[in-house]
Amino acid sequence: MAGVRRPPAVARVLEQVTATIREHDMFRPGDLVLVSVSGGPDSVCLLYALWYLRRLFRIRLAVFHFDHRLRPDSGDDAEYVRRLCVRLKVPFHLVEAASSPRRGQSVEAWAHLERKRASAAVGNELGSSVRAIAHTLDDQAETVLMAVITGSGLDAVAGLRPAGGREVRPLLGVTRSQVEAFCRALRLRPRRDPTNRDPDLLRNAIRLKGIPALERATGRSLREPIARTGSNLREDAVELSRQAEEYAGRWLPRASASGDARLPARELSALPRAVAARVVRRALAPSGRSSSPEIEAVLDLASGRPGRRLDLSGGLKAWRDREYVHVSYPDRTPTHGER
Repeated sequence: MAGVRRPPAVARVLEQVTATIREHDMFRPGDLVLVSVSGGPDSVCLLYALWYLRRLFRIRLAVFHFDHRLRPDSGDDAEYVRRLCVRLKVPFHLVEAASSPRRGQSVEAWAHLERKRASAAVGNELGSSVRAIAHTLDDQAETVLMAVITGSGLDAVAGLRPAGGREVRPLLGVTRSQVEAFCRALRLRPRRDPTNRDPDLLRNAIRLKGIPALERATGRSLREPIARTGSNLREDAVELSRQAEEYAGRWLPRASASGDARLPARELSALPRAVAARVVRRALAPSGRSSSPEIEAVLDLASGRPGRRLDLSGGLKAWRDREYVHVSYPDRTPTHGER
């Protein structure tokens, strides 16, 4: 396959992926890259693109596939991916879901969390330093619009990060139409998930109806400018997070005997609100309760009079003394001296 001439559609994707990898310094020579492959067009394109570029970046590849077992034919997806790996001589690692979504739980959220956990476990077992995910420019535009529609904050509107932690997204500059052209040029026949056509899911509604309607109304292509907006906002989000980490690192001990958080009230109130909110979110993170209402309540305590107390959601408690705002996690009640 290495000797086959690359069609223009393939060359365009490889050029963009190469630029994205270099811009965000995604790989180091010798890295073992675990590629998440569902069998759909995006992930198949990602696998083949990295396979073509593996010698350029001196990386090794392994493939991870998660079978959610949500559809009767999900095993066919796994078999399809296994055959691709045999063809490319790439190690294949299959994990099947051992549970199912709880009643009332979002199937999408459950699937995302289980897949991420399984991928991290396989990566750790293999000693993989990087996990590659097949999000495209279209996914980025949809993510930004979803955040706007749901009234989420700056971090969400900033969209998907090209690289963060051990996860990288080399296709983030590639459009879905380019992915389809890539697959056609190589005569690949990716699997198609019928749930991607369900307009009752918000992302699908945005993809199938929302963006096309906006493009018809404005007479222009909107995917790239929307995705670019997310990228521009991400620079602001990263800087705000950096500032917040400085204060959080100074005020929040890495470990305390009580396990509670303590923030200096005056200093917290003096910070720009965007920074202060991120500091509070960091303080609340161990409780699993760091949504906007809890953050606003703690900030209100910091700017108010001493002696106030609040019972927040999930058993979380917060109170203000003369100098500090204290946050007590659900498994512990403050002592008399802390009141």
